[in-house]
Amino acid sequence: MTAGSDSVLDLLPMVFAAPGEALAGARQVLAGDPSPFRASVAHQVIGMWQRDFGDTRLALRHLRRARDLAARAESAEREADVLGTLGVALVHAGRTRQGLEAFERGVARGTGHTRARVLYRRAYVWEVLGRHREALEDVRRAIPVLRQADDVIWTARALTLRATVHLALGAVDRADADFAAAEVLWETTGQEHDKADAVESRGLAAFRSGDIPVALRLLDDAEERYAKLATPTFVLTIRRCEVLMGAGLAPEALAQADAAIGVLDGIGGQSTRKAELLLVAARAARLADDPATATARAALAVRLFAGQRRTWWETHARLVLLEARVTAGRVSGRLVGDAAAVAERLAGFGSPAAPEASLLAGRIALALGWRTDAERHLAVAARSRHGGPPLAGMTGWAAQALRAEAAGSPRGVLEACRRGLDVLDDHRMTLGASELRARATAQGAELAALAQRASLSSGGPRRLLVWSERWRATVLSTPPNRPPADPVLLSALTAFREIAARAEQARTEGRPIPALEREQRRLERAVRSRTLHMRGESPGDGDRFDPARLLARLGGTRLVELAVLDGRVHVLLCGQGRVRRFEAGLLAEAVTEAEYVQAGLRRLAHPGAEARLPVVEAAGRRLEELLLGEAARHLGSGPVVVVPPGRLHRVPWALLPALRERVLSVSPSAGSWLRARGTEPPPGGRHVLVRGPGLATGGAEVPELADRYGRPTLLEHDDARVPRVLTALDGAALAHIAAHGTFRSDSPLFSSLRMADGPLIVHDFERLDRSPYRIILSSCDTARFASVGADELLGLVTALLPLGTAGVVASSAPVNDAAVVPLMLALHQGLGSGLSLAEALRDARAAQPGDAVHRATGWAFSAFGAA
Repeated sequence: MTAGSDSVLDLLPMVFAAPGEALAGARQVLAGDPSPFRASVAHQVIGMWQRDFGDTRLALRHLRRARDLAARAESAEREADVLGTLGVALVHAGRTRQGLEAFERGVARGTGHTRARVLYRRAYVWEVLGRHREALEDVRRAIPVLRQADDVIWTARALTLRATVHLALGAVDRADADFAAAEVLWETTGQEHDKADAVESRGLAAFRSGDIPVALRLLDDAEERYAKLATPTFVLTIRRCEVLMGAGLAPEALAQADAAIGVLDGIGGQSTRKAELLLVAARAARLADDPATATARAALAVRLFAGQRRTWWETHARLVLLEARVTAGRVSGRLVGDAAAVAERLAGFGSPAAPEASLLAGRIALALGWRTDAERHLAVAARSRHGGPPLAGMTGWAAQALRAEAAGSPRGVLEACRRGLDVLDDHRMTLGASELRARATAQGAELAALAQRASLSSGGPRRLLVWSERWRATVLSTPPNRPPADPVLLSALTAFREIAARAEQARTEGRPIPALEREQRRLERAVRSRTLHMRGESPGDGDRFDPARLLARLGGTRLVELAVLDGRVHVLLCGQGRVRRFEAGLLAEAVTEAEYVQAGLRRLAHPGAEARLPVVEAAGRRLEELLLGEAARHLGSGPVVVVPPGRLHRVPWALLPALRERVLSVSPSAGSWLRARGTEPPPGGRHVLVRGPGLATGGAEVPELADRYGRPTLLEHDDARVPRVLTALDGAALAHIAAHGTFRSDSPLFSSLRMADGPLIVHDFERLDRSPYRIILSSCDTARFASVGADELLGLVTALLPLGTAGVVASSAPVNDAAVVPLMLALHQGLGSGLSLAEALRDARAAQPGDAVHRATGWAFSAFGAA
């Protein structure tokens, strides 16, 4: 098409097929001497582009000019079409009354096919305003006319819009049917932006039906399509944030929403989208335990929605504002009434969020002791426990559990918690990525805590043990899904490793590396994105914990499981055929003390800090009192297994006086320890020794171990490259890796061991068919974890345990490289004489010199598992 042709109207659909070309074509038309009709079309095209991709103020200027030119052209149909476009822009600019008036004039001026297009646009505006019934009515009137006119593009748009409205009302099946019908039509067109929007909408539908991996894949696909068109993606950001929050990634959602708000403000974009982004940011901040930010974002969203006359949206924002205030500790009778009013309005809208508001009203009433009011609101919320997507069901089961607790029925509490966690288990097992599985457990934390309280009051220590295990380290209860043989993922991993190695070399040489760091972050996002697309394949039942089986397998060993109820540590001491409970200290005090101990161990890793040794030992005694209490005097004389909660993963357990001389191992859960005990070593007894670059001692223990083991697989210097290391590790009986460890608290699955060609990361380990039966990681910080979800740990050690590794030795603190060498040699000497990892580590500590550096080095290492 050229600007001088008679097909100027072709520029209108081109805005959503090739936006840049449409904009250039419209400007070319105006550069000539166009008639009022043609100039009207050109200004409309520019107005549409600015409305959706640029400055709303410029959009209004061009669309008003287009309206005036259409009137001069004396074309009622042209004027009606522009009025429909102008109505959308006015509403997006927050001028709702003026926008609806423009639609009234447009519907009156247009006829037939043109009127149907105006009705579609008004239906879209009704959806933006949250007036879903009006939207369905207008789209019902438009679709038959558009079909009769054989208008494929506008029919597909109308079907997509109707599907979006169905989603907002919770009718996922109806939405899927309309999305499928629209997709068939889109494939016959060249409307690339509309196609991207359809893919994006299918991603939202997948999320609403509970399929997070498919939702993330479709949204990533849509983002790639938009990128080719160079168009902004604010709606996509809103939808991605919804999915990220559903996946337990609220901090990421908050960061993305805030970034999008900044971009939108910078271009003078739609105020309607800004309000929606503020709402999603408020929800994300609340889920990320940031009530102050949630309150600020939600309050601003409420004001914007009210000014835009968007009552549906305003009510949802008021719900988040109330939730944030309650999270911040504010409870009052007025808040009960406010939450109840919000619940009533949401129910009137047919919103799936109505049960959340009723649950909130019930919670506040319970906190005030208003039992009758609480029961009324919770009963309404509890109706949502049957049917619908998993997360909606969780709201209902939480309400039912609170009702039972208020009624003094521990049995009712446990039944509701069991049913709710079963629902979440089924949802969790649809997730293939271990990170998503771990983070998804946060949604069951309240149910798990309610069940623990009910167990404590009614069922004794054994039942409390069962419920403590029910929602602890669940990611380790089933083997992870292996990443697929995805060439894009493999290519991204290789590129990431190369860039990371170059960045590390540049740091060593003192060269600036901002470009390398940017590329490394981009590749990390690519690897993580592909990994999150994996769908789960394991059945949801898992391996249910049986305390009788645990007690039978313990023999003379004592297992100490630490449960936390209402901030206090409860010690469950398992052994001799029974479970006993002891009350210990406050978790917050223990966490503070553990951080103090970690700081002391860091100091002791360097010569000259001997004066800190008595201080660290004293802190160890305080930790013992806080974490074990009276149970420390009932441990017997045999081996001890400690099962701490996630927040205590950095405790150096061998520092505690009652555990210092014992055969001691650590496990993320009792169930994990049982599975490790049942893991058989692989045939052949193959040994693998790996020595990475840059160690202060050069990994001095490795050559001596190579001589001791005869003919092990030895990978060092340039041979210690990630592909070769992974091949050697797969199925080995014992692996010893001397390599610098790096823990990434911001992204724990990128925690790494440095190899000759770059970092060996957790994502690499997850590709193993079977990780080594025993593995020794002799460098710093290899036993550090990120505590996520309800009580889950992500890191190197926890990645290995479900892959076939029965035992790991690793350090939870920085260590002195020189002091590590004799400790490792003594450890292997014990293994050679038939000892377990825990036994060999105990003896290796005892064999070290008594100076501060060597003692601190021994305390920093722990044996994990049961090998």
